[in-house]
Amino acid sequence: MHVIGCQLDIVWEDREANFRKIKALLSSTTVPPDSLIILPEMFPCGFTMDVEKVREEDPSPSESFVAELAQQHNSWVMAGIVKKGEKMPGRNEAVVVSPDGELQARYAKIQPFAPGGEAERYEAGSEVIVFPCMGFTVCPFICYDLRFPEIFRLGVQKGAELFVDIANWPAIRVNHWITLLRARAIENQAYVVGVNRCGKDPKIAYPGRSVVVDPQGEILADAGADEGLLIAVIDRKVVTDWREKFPALRDIRSEHFGS
Repeated sequence: MHVIGCQLDIVWEDREANFRKIKALLSSTTVPPDSLIILPEMFPCGFTMDVEKVREEDPSPSESFVAELAQQHNSWVMAGIVKKGEKMPGRNEAVVVSPDGELQARYAKIQPFAPGGEAERYEAGSEVIVFPCMGFTVCPFICYDLRFPEIFRLGVQKGAELFVDIANWPAIRVNHWITLLRARAIENQAYVVGVNRCGKDPKIAYPGRSVVVDPQGEILADAGADEGLLIAVIDRKVVTDWREKFPALRDIRSEHFGS
């Protein structure tokens, strides 16, 4: 599978400007058919608490854009958007669209970033999901989720072989970002792809550093600090062979952690 991450310097609360940026980034390379294209958390607007201003209505302009992108490149697209919550103003979601433009999965961030006020504006999700993509079982997460290994373990129990974390992760904690992505890959014997934004918003600087990590924790590709594309080729056989050779996941003693 070809993985193409769009490391975007998100234009603050300007959906159309970010659509143009994504199109320009992808036009700079050849996207092989059936690739997995990944856009950051809240890619149309940035990590804003002004939910009412940026959340998607129905029909959603950003979901329509993602569907068009998938059809244009004959590829899968995962992207972070803001939707209306049932009990709170918003939901921080990742949507997944197949090459025919059809919605295949929708994930709501389980761990809103409480220290930044997200938990007061965005409704927490409640379900770890997986979806099939080009032979892989893929599990999406969003930013702060990365700090909670227990939900990644639930993904493995559902068959995950590739985790994708889309983010607006700040520069001040970039070492945590890289270390945790590698840790999640090692402990779950899975590929982990982290797609972060770069640049600045009105309050925070972002480091980029989107990476692809293999099941042994080695970084296969690193997008660096600037706006651009993260590109790598991954192979499901690497996961299955390593899990067979070093079957640590079989030794999980779940009886110690409840049902």
